[in-house]
Amino acid sequence: MGSGGFQVRHVTHEFRPPWWLRNPHVQTILAARLLKPPLPTVTSERLELEDGDFLDLAHAHAVATPRATVCLFHGLAGCVSSAYVSGAINTLTASGYRVTLMHWRGCSGEPNRLARSYHSGATDDVNRLGQLLRQRFPDEPLAAVGWSLGGNALLVHLGQTGDASPFDAAVSICPPLVLSVGADKLDTGFTRIYQRHLLGLMRSQHEAKRCAYPELDLPPASPDLNTFWRFDNALTAPLHGYRDVHHYYSECSARKWLGGIAKPTRLLCAADDPFFTPAILPKASELAPGTTLDVPEHGGHVGFLGSTGSGRLAGAPKRSRRWLDQYVAKVIAELLEAG
Repeated sequence: MGSGGFQVRHVTHEFRPPWWLRNPHVQTILAARLLKPPLPTVTSERLELEDGDFLDLAHAHAVATPRATVCLFHGLAGCVSSAYVSGAINTLTASGYRVTLMHWRGCSGEPNRLARSYHSGATDDVNRLGQLLRQRFPDEPLAAVGWSLGGNALLVHLGQTGDASPFDAAVSICPPLVLSVGADKLDTGFTRIYQRHLLGLMRSQHEAKRCAYPELDLPPASPDLNTFWRFDNALTAPLHGYRDVHHYYSECSARKWLGGIAKPTRLLCAADDPFFTPAILPKASELAPGTTLDVPEHGGHVGFLGSTGSGRLAGAPKRSRRWLDQYVAKVIAELLEAG
C-alpha cells in the first residue's frame, strides 16, 4: 500500500529512485532548478485567434517524416524553457516525433490582449491547438501531454469531448484533479514556499498586463491575494466566467470528467507529490476503460529523477537522471500503438 492507504499501481514502468532522491521536495526542486536539460531548438509561431487574442507556439522536430505529432501543455507559469518541457521536447524529437508546445495565454513573455488568460479548465485553447494540428497533419497520429495545470486542462478537455477530441492519445502528469485539495495543501507547512513562488509569478504576469492594456480596467493583483483560494476567487474565477472560486474549482477539477474520456490516456501521479494529497486520486471505477493510472510512491511534483544507474527506463541514456522525460516518450509510443 502507498501513502494514505490507497493502492499504488505500477501499470507499465516502475520508478524507484535511490534513497537520497526519495524526498519529495528534493525531487521537485532538483528537477526544476538544478538538473535541467539543454534548451531545445524551436521555431516560433504566433497563432491569431478569432476572439482577438493570440497563442504563441513553439515547434520542433528532428526528422523529415515524423512518426506522430505531440502537443505539449505546460503547467502554471511555465514556458518552453521550463525543465520538464525542454526535457520532453529533446526526448520526443530524438525519438522521431514532431512536437508543438502551446504557451498558455500570457506565458510566452508577452501579455495577452484580453482580460482573460488561462486556468485549469481552459479547454477552448486545448481544443483549438488540437484541431489546428489535426488539419495541418491529417495523416499523422496526434498525441498530447500536459503537466500539472496543463495536465488537468487536458483531462477536462478529453472528458468533455469524448470521441470528438482531436487527440488519439494523451498523457497527464501530476494533474491537480481536485483543485480545492491542492489549494488547501499548498497553504500548509513547507509547501507554502511553492505557493509563494507561483503566486508571485502569477501576480507579476497579471500586473504586466494591467500596465500593457490599461483599457481593460483589470483589478490589481494585490499582495493580500497570497493564497490560491484568494487569488482564484478575486481574479481567476471572475475573469473566466465563474461565479466564485467554489464554482471554478468544482467545474474545472479534472477528476469529475475522467469517466467521459474516450481516447487512450495515462495518468502519472506521485504518492508523495507535495502539491496534493492522496485524496485527489480516483477510484478504479471512476476511470474510463482506456485510462490507466501510474502511482509511484516517490517522484514529488513533476520530478521523477532517478540516478545514473537505477530507476532508468530501458533504452534511456545511461547517464540520464531525468526518468520523466523518458517515460513521456515511452508511454506516447505505447498508447499510439495500442490505439
